[in-house]
Amino acid sequence: MTGRYCHICGQENIEPKETVWGLVSHFFYDITHFDGKFFSTTKYLITKPGFLPQEYIKGRRASYLHPIRMYVFSSALFFLIFFTMFKPDNIAKGDWGSKKNFMDSAQQLDIARDIALKAMRTSADSLEMINSFAAAKAQVIADRIKDKIRKDSLRKVKAVRHPDRRTTWFEASDEYETVQQYDSAQQALRPELRDGWWARKAARRNIELSNRWREDNKKFVRDMADTFLHMLPYLLFLSLPLYALLMKLLYFRHKQFYYVEHGIFFIYLYIFTFIFLLLYFSVIELRQTTHQGWIGWIEAALIIGGIYYTYKAMRTFYKQGRAMTLLKFFLLNLMATFAIVMLFIFFFTLTLFKL
Repeated sequence: MTGRYCHICGQENIEPKETVWGLVSHFFYDITHFDGKFFSTTKYLITKPGFLPQEYIKGRRASYLHPIRMYVFSSALFFLIFFTMFKPDNIAKGDWGSKKNFMDSAQQLDIARDIALKAMRTSADSLEMINSFAAAKAQVIADRIKDKIRKDSLRKVKAVRHPDRRTTWFEASDEYETVQQYDSAQQALRPELRDGWWARKAARRNIELSNRWREDNKKFVRDMADTFLHMLPYLLFLSLPLYALLMKLLYFRHKQFYYVEHGIFFIYLYIFTFIFLLLYFSVIELRQTTHQGWIGWIEAALIIGGIYYTYKAMRTFYKQGRAMTLLKFFLLNLMATFAIVMLFIFFFTLTLFKL
């Protein structure tokens, strides 16, 4: 040792048997060091689009928090708040942060009846009101029964009149009550009319899900929303290297940028997106709570600012002119939209099979 730190690994030259005060002081130093780097890195991330990935590929990394550590921390914080704001129960009710609660017709009639009875002055009027609402409720129930009979009849008619009809997988739950009925119908078809492997798997799963949640559609929506929401971190994590590949294709002539460097650019862009979305969701919640319409202008300004940030980050990092950067910005968004839709469909299908 010629100084305080090892010239090979950088470890500080401290006594192997550390004192309690030394342990505590190092602990608080590491915490404050992390906090200091986090806030200073966040400041540059927000105020200088494209600056941090540029610093990273130049090797200037000691003054900033490592992008992987920052991504893990910011994504964990984002999804913690996201799952608090968007709960599966609210989605099943059609409630995305508002105070709406949709009920079926029978429940609405019961509530309306109770409100109307409070306004009645005589027992005769009350009795007439009760009879009116009872007739309306009976009509609602009768309509439901007729609808079920109609669907059952339609299922039987299709089975009798169209023995050779090919059934798409999403129609399977309407035509067959059990997987055994579907398999028997498939066996009765000519080989060229039978469903393929994927269609059979999807049809059987559709029938199973329909039977499991036939009496409670809201529970199906709630369970599916819960499963899908918890897959969102995986969807975003998979989209990052895919977007880096798209950027590599857009800048294939720029040999100085390797695939990993495109990935670093998107890591910082994702970190900014997490911070941006937290702010955006907070503004939406503020508008819904205060019922102030002018806050909508702030939401619009944030969206425009987020779009401009991505364009500015690309121009700073890749150092191309405005026209070329703008063209590649639109091409990137076009390809990224197609890619995220494909990933969404994949994870949506995976959600159905995980229920």
